[in-house]
Amino acid sequence: MDIRTRLISTAEQLFDWYGFTATGMDRLTQAAGISSRTLYKHVGSKNGLMAVVLNERDRRFHRLVGADNIDALFDALEIWFAREGARGCLFLRAWGETGGGVPEIAEAMARHKQRLRQRIDEIVVAEIGRRDDELAETILLLFEGATHAATYRGGAAVDGARRAAHRLVETARAPRRR
Repeated sequence: MDIRTRLISTAEQLFDWYGFTATGMDRLTQAAGISSRTLYKHVGSKNGLMAVVLNERDRRFHRLVGADNIDALFDALEIWFAREGARGCLFLRAWGETGGGVPEIAEAMARHKQRLRQRIDEIVVAEIGRRDDELAETILLLFEGATHAATYRGGAAVDGARRAAHRLVETARAPRRR
């Protein structure tokens, strides 16, 4: 594993477990086995490192969430938790710790959430045959809620969100009364 990959992997683990603010540069360099000079050479700053970590996490997450239906969407979340752990959304945690005031982190979070919303939009179209922004937004909220609730409820949070999403999709499929 090259230095940059080791640095990003180590930083992601530390940020995920301890948070962005509590993970100091000394802890990062010691855990990655590199000097602070090497760290800055590869990522520029702690904010830059966090953005790189978030972008890598986004890439891995969206590679996993290639779902085309509700079950596959929530299955992907369960797989993510099995691989990565259920500690809530790292994007929102980093954004919350910085108050949204770090442009690199805010941009990475916005990009990630927009990609997730687009994926859910596509799933809604596949499920009901038409675009439905309200349904997509509600499924996004269920997905986000399950992501956070899984930290203390485990898989039950994902199962509950999946069932609720199915009910919403079934309602949206039903013929409309006039």
